[in-house]
Amino acid sequence: MFSKVLIANRGEIACRVIATCRRLGIATVAVYSDADRNARHVRLADEAIHIGPAAARESYLRSDAILDAARRSGAQAIHPGYGFLSENADFADACVAAGIAFIGPPASAIRAMGDKSAAKALMAKAGVPLTPGYHGDQQAPEFLRTQADGIGYPVLIKASAGGGGKGMRKVERSEDFVDALASCQREAASAFGNDHVLVEKYVERPRHIEIQVFGGGHGEAVYLFERDCSVQRRHQKVLEEAPAPGMSADRRAAMGKAAVDAARAVGYVGAGTVEFIAGPDGDFYFMEMNTRLQVEHPVTEFITGTDLVEWQLRVAAGQPLPKRQDELAIHGHALEARLYAEDADRGFLPSTGTLRRLRLPAPSTNVRVDTGVEEGDSITPYYDPMIAKLIVWDVDRDAALRRMSQALADCQVVGVTTNAGFLRRLVQTDSFANAKLDTALIEREQAALAVTGDGEQALWELAAIAAVASTPAAAADARDPHSPWQAQDGWRLGVPAARSVPLQQAERAHTLKVWTTADGWRVQCGDAAPKQVVGHADGQTLSVQMDERRWRLQLQRDGDQLYLFASDGQHRFTLHDPVGESEQASADAGSLLAPMPGRIVATLVAAGTQVKRGTPLVVLEAMKMEHTLQAPADGTVKSYRAKAGDQVGDGAVLVDFEAA
Repeated sequence: MFSKVLIANRGEIACRVIATCRRLGIATVAVYSDADRNARHVRLADEAIHIGPAAARESYLRSDAILDAARRSGAQAIHPGYGFLSENADFADACVAAGIAFIGPPASAIRAMGDKSAAKALMAKAGVPLTPGYHGDQQAPEFLRTQADGIGYPVLIKASAGGGGKGMRKVERSEDFVDALASCQREAASAFGNDHVLVEKYVERPRHIEIQVFGGGHGEAVYLFERDCSVQRRHQKVLEEAPAPGMSADRRAAMGKAAVDAARAVGYVGAGTVEFIAGPDGDFYFMEMNTRLQVEHPVTEFITGTDLVEWQLRVAAGQPLPKRQDELAIHGHALEARLYAEDADRGFLPSTGTLRRLRLPAPSTNVRVDTGVEEGDSITPYYDPMIAKLIVWDVDRDAALRRMSQALADCQVVGVTTNAGFLRRLVQTDSFANAKLDTALIEREQAALAVTGDGEQALWELAAIAAVASTPAAAADARDPHSPWQAQDGWRLGVPAARSVPLQQAERAHTLKVWTTADGWRVQCGDAAPKQVVGHADGQTLSVQMDERRWRLQLQRDGDQLYLFASDGQHRFTLHDPVGESEQASADAGSLLAPMPGRIVATLVAAGTQVKRGTPLVVLEAMKMEHTLQAPADGTVKSYRAKAGDQVGDGAVLVDFEAA
């Protein structure tokens, strides 16, 4: 076994690999960019080496810098994690040439599966079922559209060298094909340095089922059953589970055999995932093979009782596979949710900032949390905005669903917007709860997933009380710390004064009135009768009784944002200024601002064009994805302040816009 391993990655996967290495007594070396100088994976590793500036292409994607770090540290092996250089065959070759073990498959297997078109041809020879489509080398737009027309719509354009949902578009009509192709190729070239695509028939109501395979260095290969990754947004996985609901033993065996056949066809060694599209009729088709560990590998570990990173280390060190196929079995059910810093109400735009509060579920035999950040760390625009992976296990799916719902409710995050509320609503939808799974589930459940601000009135009333209770106190005068002039409780001679609290959540806004009383507060929402609320607050907790119901909430004020943390999750309210908001709305209607730092990919409408609200105007690339920014109102595009290729900062004015 190795005595020292360098981890050529960052974030939660680097921390996860460090954990297994530490358990096995293996010393670890982290690498870090300027942006990650104080990152959690750097703090956890036994030693850490700086490899370059914040941009990934100048640090984590520099194989020369990583190999130099390995030599300087004396590491015997490199674990690439996932993403970055994990599926770079040249890097795998360079490791071997440098006398350093690459903890992954041989470069020949990466090359064979790295080009999706070549992989399809190889799989056809191995007898693995394929989706109908064009997988050739011709890339002229009109030729590809002709192929799509022949396949029949809808079709899926996919980056040949891609993965992770990048460089992938579903196309419903022939007239939309060329624009979708151009967007796909831009994203693929940016993410993978290769804009080659293939075109396939889009299987209606498909399920995305992948098989975890593992190849040993002595010709042996096994599959560790399946994961259902059907719940996706923009072809990126949101929820994963194992085993796949409704999977029969015969179908599992057939898919497992096909996956092992695929692995053996390329002489695969190490952890890999063979991904299939499964139709409602029971047929399944090879989609691609990821020649690395997957983000969702923990659900497989939970149901099989294995540590796949340990398996990777042992196989890379020349040891045989720890188990034979007949020694592997499924136990219980596991779910994984990806907690991201992103705003579901704004088209899932990534959110950046400092994690001023971060409370995640307590790990146990049923709950696992994989994270690369801690309270006080920052989510930057340079990398993926993942905060943590929440993984739960229980004896069956219903019990696991309850655990996941509670785990998501236990998340407390202040400083960035997260998708925790969206995920909790998602696991509670009828489709997911009843395992009606396919890749269009999120679109189908849009009504149930939307935040309307229509929460129960009691939460609004408690939020108003919390706003009053958390008002920053006046600066204390050390000469007279008990002076009544330092109190901000709204006291008046004779009659208590009502304090107006304007709150907003999603599309709803209320101005409530709060009176401070001897034993608590009185609160009034709109024209409703005032309620007496008995209890106390200390600025961090609110313990009250209202309407014969007891509440104990944690709270935090962050500028004009007020957070309530209850048993059912996190509730965020904005203490809004109607005058300021009116002025901001007018300003917003006159311009289009960058929602985050990024690079302008394209401007889509000529200056002087009249457009409707929602018309796509600018394509911005940030956090490894393209984001289309839309017109804020009906009006005219007067001019652009940035052009394709420009780097822009958060809040930069991109378009001068004249509202109708």
